[in-house]
Amino acid sequence: MDVIKTNDYNLNITRYVSTAKPEEPIDLSATHTELVVIERDIKESTARYNEFLKEPGLPPLP
Repeated sequence: MDVIKTNDYNLNITRYVSTAKPEEPIDLSATHTELVVIERDIKESTARYNEFLKEPGLPPLP
């Protein structure tokens, strides 16, 4: 009853019950591994694409 009195007898449910969902934990090791793989794939794709750009004499991508 003290909590209700502290809140000036406001019976709004959200004052007493949290509706927030807990955040899911992030596996930093798995995320790091995934980013390393993505970065490697980007470098490989860029190198392959730059080979195609050589044929018409276009400048390579950085």
